[in-house]
This record gives sequence, C-alpha cells and structure tokens, in this order.
Amino acid sequence: MAKIVVIGGTGLIGSKVVAKLTAHGHEAVAASPNTGVDSVTGEGLAEALEGASTVVDVSNSPSFAPADVLEFFTTSTRNLLEAESAAGIDHHVALTIVGTNRPQSIPYFVAKVAQEKLIRESGIGYSLVHATQFFEFIGSIADVSTDGDTVRLPGALIQPIAAEDVATAVARAASGDAPLGDVEIAGPEAFGMDEFIRRGLTFRGDPRTVVRDDDAPYYGAKIEERTLIPIEGAQIFTTSLEEWLPLNPPRK
Repeated sequence: MAKIVVIGGTGLIGSKVVAKLTAHGHEAVAASPNTGVDSVTGEGLAEALEGASTVVDVSNSPSFAPADVLEFFTTSTRNLLEAESAAGIDHHVALTIVGTNRPQSIPYFVAKVAQEKLIRESGIGYSLVHATQFFEFIGSIADVSTDGDTVRLPGALIQPIAAEDVATAVARAASGDAPLGDVEIAGPEAFGMDEFIRRGLTFRGDPRTVVRDDDAPYYGAKIEERTLIPIEGAQIFTTSLEEWLPLNPPRK
C-alpha cells in the first residue's frame, strides 16, 4: 500500500483522513507543526515526503484576516509543491470549497482560489475536493454574525456536509488509482443560511434569535443565492443535519 502524507493531519479533517487511510492499509503520515512538519516554513517537509506517492493538504490558516489567509495558502502551497516535485510525488490532493469558481468577494475564498491556481499550474497530478460548508461550522458562523442577542444572516442557499463525510471523500481521492481533477461534494439538503443556523441553535437550546437579512455579510462579503451550492454532478453524501445534531453537542 502507498505512503500518503497528510498535511494538517492532526486537525478536524486531517485526523479523520489519517484514520481512514490507515484502516485501509495505507501508511498515512500525519504532518503538522505538532509533529515537526511546517509547510509555511518548510521545516521537516523533505523528510516527511521521502518514499511517499501522494500528499494530502487539509491544512488551514490560523488567522482569517484577508492578508494572513492569502499569505498562508500561497506560501504553504508553494513550499509543498516544490518539495513534492523534488521528492517525485505524482498526486497532490487538496481540500477546498464549493463556490471558489463563482463570482464572489469572500476573502477566504480569494485565498483558496490562489491556492488552486498554484496547484493546477504545478505540473503535478491533482485532485481538488470542493466541499460545501461543514455542519461543524454552526457555532462559528453564528458567532461571527451575532450582534447582541441577534444573529443576522442572508437567506442564500447552503448545502452543508458532515466533516466525517468530507474526510471520506478526501481519503477516497488520495487512495484512488488516478488524480480526479476538480470534484464537488455536499450534504443531502439545501437550506437558507439563516435556516441552517436557526435549526442548529434551536436544537442546542441557544437563546439567540436568528433573523434573515439578505444584506447581511457572510464572513465579510455579500453572497448570491447560489454561491455556496454545488453544481450538477456533485457527490452527495447522506448524513443529514437531523442525524448529525444529536451526535455532536457544542463544545464547552
């Protein structure tokens, strides 16, 4: 079986990807600053990639400030691709977002677009797994959109997915016989952004009131109705919000 290095392999998605690949007999290496591998500085990359055939990048910026997130993804990705070229890696898998190929001005998406461009132009075979927003983001989306006791969100559509299903898709891409190019994945149900957060907060007994406001920004930018919705042909996973909520109480 293959040696597969998972950059960001100790995080929410990365740890699940490592577990899934290991369970299927691969040598899955969790690479992150916690394990001595830093894709931003390049520390430990050459050693981690020795003997590997595939690199999976599910790392994330520690800061979402526009300049910081752009610097993180461009610097990290350049370092990874250079190290992969030197090591003879023939498959680069990266987790990205549904909506990066549509008109929008979300700073985080702008950074992911820059990352995708570097990967496509690298000459290394690639799989870009575009995921919709995770169920796990209920709390963070609500918090960034809260003013007092009111959460203001647009009614733009969202088709969220469980992190476990995202990890399954990434692991499948990494262990496949050939690079996939661009693929989109999503959960089974579309909601208005406000409805998604309202359902999550209500189930958890959160007293905040969610108000639909189509002029409200989403992470600093106004979005159109279908910016975050997958295109026809996306891989649809079956875990529903109703199934997910009881198994995932908010972290204390």
